[in-house]
Amino acid sequence: MKSMKVLAVDDNRTNLHILQVFLKKLGHEVVLAENGEEAVKRFEADHPDLILLDIMMPVMDGFEAARRIKAMNQERWTPIIFLSALNRDENLVEGLDAGADDYLTKPINFIVLEAKLRSMQRSLAMQQASIDSLRRVQTISDNVLDAIVTTDDHGAIVSTNLSAERIFGWSAHDMAGRQVAMLLPSDSPIGEGSIFGLRENDSCGALGQEREIEALRKDGSRFHATVSLSQVVLDGQRMHIAVIRDISERKAAEQKLQENAEQLQAYYEHTQSEQQLAMRLMEKQLHRTGLKDSCLHYSVIPAENFSGDIVAAARSPEGRFYALLADATGHGLTAAISVLPVLALFYRMTKLNRSVREIILELNQQLRESMPIGRFVAATLVCLDEVLHRGEIWVGGTPETFLVNEDGTVARTFVSNYLPLGILDNKELDAAPETFFWLNNSQLILCSDGLLEAENCAGQQFGVAGLIAAATASSPTDRFEKIQDALTTHLGDNLASDDVSLMIIDCP
Repeated sequence: MKSMKVLAVDDNRTNLHILQVFLKKLGHEVVLAENGEEAVKRFEADHPDLILLDIMMPVMDGFEAARRIKAMNQERWTPIIFLSALNRDENLVEGLDAGADDYLTKPINFIVLEAKLRSMQRSLAMQQASIDSLRRVQTISDNVLDAIVTTDDHGAIVSTNLSAERIFGWSAHDMAGRQVAMLLPSDSPIGEGSIFGLRENDSCGALGQEREIEALRKDGSRFHATVSLSQVVLDGQRMHIAVIRDISERKAAEQKLQENAEQLQAYYEHTQSEQQLAMRLMEKQLHRTGLKDSCLHYSVIPAENFSGDIVAAARSPEGRFYALLADATGHGLTAAISVLPVLALFYRMTKLNRSVREIILELNQQLRESMPIGRFVAATLVCLDEVLHRGEIWVGGTPETFLVNEDGTVARTFVSNYLPLGILDNKELDAAPETFFWLNNSQLILCSDGLLEAENCAGQQFGVAGLIAAATASSPTDRFEKIQDALTTHLGDNLASDDVSLMIIDCP
């Protein structure tokens, strides 16, 4: 068993010497004092485990010394054994009332004293074990991030951990004994008369359930928290343990997320509104009456809401038929905006019965002036003189155009010999078209690269082979639908990755 530090107090030096020898023989450390006043000072300085205290001494007697020592030592029990020649009952009672834990009369029976020391030593060992256990529990409690507040059945705070001090700003001393309502705003619906909302007559179903509350710091600031309650019964008294978590940061994050969501929703709605307006404007530009010409069949399937592919058709006052298939860089709204200048110029110049060369040069100049670097428009422009069975075509950057006979066989292929519009200056651009003639019931097939590059699940492109195969397996009246059906069958469940445009022009 662990040795003790013993404070021996006696005004007789011989008695002190005997006690010192006896205690050291038992393996204990000894501190000596010759009167009560000196004993109090030694107790403060050396913190002994046990005190052997004489009663009749000068300066300060043992009774007064015991009272002062007991008043000083509130947290830890230090046993006091009185040693005195006074053996009357009233002396024993007075000693015990002064705070003594045992009484031994002189002359000292050292066998009895040794037994009493062993008994006290066991009690002190049990006390130390309890203190160590309490410290471990307190250490765990203090290192928990949540506040732990223990109250009695009337809502008075009994104990708190360090996190409670940190979260609420009050010291443990300031909170001890006060009503738990001090940690809640005065207008809180769960303030007075309850322990975080749990009243004495409440059902135990509320225990263990985490609820959100508004809590109050020492500086008067409010914050969001969660609280969960549990109950224990100690020495017949019911105690409430509240675990309180500061969720201010979580609430702030939720609020920020909510604000961001509202901003995103507002941005989305604003963007949708703008896109709808842009679509109406684009539709007005795209859907001109010339596209309803009986000799024209076309479709434009955008990869997004807006298409960078456009088709246009018009007849001049002199009866010449013009058709345009253009494909701007990229797809979506940016690509769609890029081709708007092309549309306006196309319709204006076809009304003036301008040649293919003049139209191409005008389109190129406009795009050079309005498009940023890196943006351009691939285009196929066709002009038909139906009286002479004579046509002109210019292909720049788009896939080849096919002139097919009635049975779908290719009579002539017009490949892209020129760069897209908007890249070269007009002085460098070759705008001379190719001239061609056709037989009765011939057709021109124009398309964008999105149609030829459309991939199926196996990664195979529709390609020129797919286009020509569908054309030869059809007649002029159903050729457009057959090509569309063949593309749909080829794609299966896949979606085309680019805008898809197809135009078939009947050559009367």
